[in-house]
Formats: sequence, C-alpha cells, structure tokens
Amino acid sequence: MPRPHPKEFRDDVVAVARRGDAPIKEIAKDFGISESCLRNWMQAADVQDGNRPGVTVSESAELREMRRRNRLLEQENEILRRAAAYFAQAHLPKMMYPLVSELASDGIPVAVTCRVLKLARQPYYRWLAAPITARDLDEAYLANVLFDAHVDDPEFGHRLLADEADKAGLRASDRRVWRICRDNQWWSVFGKKRAKNGKKPGPPAHDDRVLRIFRADAPNRLWLWDITEHPTAEGKLYLCAIKDVYSNRIVGYSISDRMTSRIAVNALASAAQRRRDVAGCIVHSDRGSQFRSRKVLRELDRHALVGSMGQVASAGDNAAMESFFSLLQKNVLDRRRWTNRDELRLAIITWIERTYHRRRRQARLGRLTPIEYETINTPQVALAA
Repeated sequence: MPRPHPKEFRDDVVAVARRGDAPIKEIAKDFGISESCLRNWMQAADVQDGNRPGVTVSESAELREMRRRNRLLEQENEILRRAAAYFAQAHLPKMMYPLVSELASDGIPVAVTCRVLKLARQPYYRWLAAPITARDLDEAYLANVLFDAHVDDPEFGHRLLADEADKAGLRASDRRVWRICRDNQWWSVFGKKRAKNGKKPGPPAHDDRVLRIFRADAPNRLWLWDITEHPTAEGKLYLCAIKDVYSNRIVGYSISDRMTSRIAVNALASAAQRRRDVAGCIVHSDRGSQFRSRKVLRELDRHALVGSMGQVASAGDNAAMESFFSLLQKNVLDRRRWTNRDELRLAIITWIERTYHRRRRQARLGRLTPIEYETINTPQVALAA
C-alpha cells in the first residue's frame, strides 16, 4: 500500500488545479499522481471549504471520537450491569477476576474492565496464569481437616481444631484457623454465634493529632467534641458539646431531636462564634458519621480549624469528653424520668451554664471553676467569650 502524501503537498496540488492553467489530467501527470486521485483531493477540499455538501475532516474526526466514546460508555455500562448481577449471586466467591475473564471473552477489553472495577491488571494476569495458588490448595486441605474435626466434635473451638489439624500433619496458627472457621461459620456449640449486621467503621476524615494527650497551654488550642443521647417520653434528645481542654469549659453545644450532621455543624458554629479567634485550633472527635460528613468538613475549613479523629471502638481516645458526659449523666440525665424534650433541654443548659461553668470546682484547675480559671489566667479571652 503506498504511503499517503503529506497534507501540505495535497493542498499545493489542489491550489494549482483550482487556478485552471492546465487540464487536470496534465496537472496530475506533472505532480506524479493519478487523475482520479487529484479529483478526490479537489472534492475533499471543496467540502472542507464549504463549497460542496459533505463531512469535513474535523467533523469526521469528531464523529469518530463520539463513536469511540459511545462504544466505551456502552462497555462500561455492560461491565457495571454484569458486576451487579455477578455479586448478587450469594453462592459465588466475591472475587472479581473470573468476572474480568468472562467480560474479556465477550469482547470487552481487560484494560476497560480493570479501570471500571478499579483493579490492577498485573495481578489479574498473574491470577490468569495460575488461578489456584499453592497457598489456596494448602488452605483447602486445611479447611477439609478442620471441617472433619468440627463435625466429629462440635464442642471444639478454633484452638482445639488447630490441635486436631496439627495431629493430622497440617500445622497452622490459631489466627489462621480462626479465620477459616469464621469464613465458614464453624462455631463451637458452646460459643455465641457471631451476628452479621453489615456495618463497617468508616474511614477517618483526619489523623489522630491528640494521641490521648489531653493538655493545652492556652485557650482555643485543643477542643474535644462528641454526641450523647437520652430518652424522654417524647423520644430521644441528642446533645453535641464542645469542650476546651485548657479550662474544661463547654465553649459550644447544640441540642436536637435528630442525630444528624447538622447538630455537629451548629455546635461548631456556636463555639467559633463565642471564642472568635479559633484559627488553628485542633478539634478532636471519634469516627462518628456526623463528624465525617461533608458539612462538618466544610465548617472546619470555614473557620480554619484542624480536624482530628481517634481510633474505632476506643473510648480512651476521647476520654476527656467521655468524662464530661459521664458527669452530665449522673447529675442530670439519670436523676429522674423526663416527660418531654423541652424539659430535658432546659435542665441540660441550666446545669452546663450555671452549675458546671460557675459552681463546680475542679482539682485539675486548682479548685477553680472553668469561668474562674479563664478569668484569672486569660482575662481577655474571658471577656471576649
């Protein structure tokens, strides 16, 4: 197949032919091309210039690009549809590589499937070369031995099952045996069956910048916040409070009948409005969904606050705030039964502002109340607050 002529050469030949100094046949012979080739070039030039109906080069390229993108979208939709159907089948292992192979056999490129499913291609090709690894085979033999031992003695826990597997010549750690028993739901008849609630802890929105060191040498350096709830005859009431570690003062709070991100946003806005100069202050919390919401993150950025989060299911990471809620529980919440939310709301606010802030002396503050401690050590902050 002959190589295509350069675009500049084609344009020059068409320009010479359009001048009409010589017949097209003679011009084509002079430039070493066929007459039909020259006529095709002239027709294409007329279309490009708008002198003749047809599709221009740019329109043709755009059409090809739209077709390519349309084909790619169709492939991505097919991948997502097949993936949803694949993982909806409970009896199948939750592994994506077989699905990639099925889609590849139907003509969908592996690169497109891996991009949509967020997989790396190299591990897939390694799996394709050896779908069953030596470790998978060893684990299958181990699982068979564990199952036989579990059937013979349903009272055995995972440690005793590990001993039985060791006697059979398959040594494995207790952790590995526990994982296999967990995946197959082989529990001892004396043990409590583990319930599946389908919930997983969310990822942290911030790093832990406190590390259980609840100390601050000045106001608005470290705040702690959390949410507590208490039932009433009308339903639950939720309190989101923010405490300044420097003086243990509750600098902001919000009370609502719903535990949404809005209660955390309102508490943060209240604290920022009261304390004013809060830029750079660390605000520490647990990994509750309210504190990981986009609204709370935007509120932190708006006041130039620095977020911090503890670990999952670790009350000690926010122990200083938990101690305040424990104090509130003993002094207010559990003292009586509350008939409605408004009654409990007023009791909480009264206890915080009158008793906790101005009457309850704390040993850590030198037997001073939070208001007295701030007034003595930082009078300008107390006046601003």
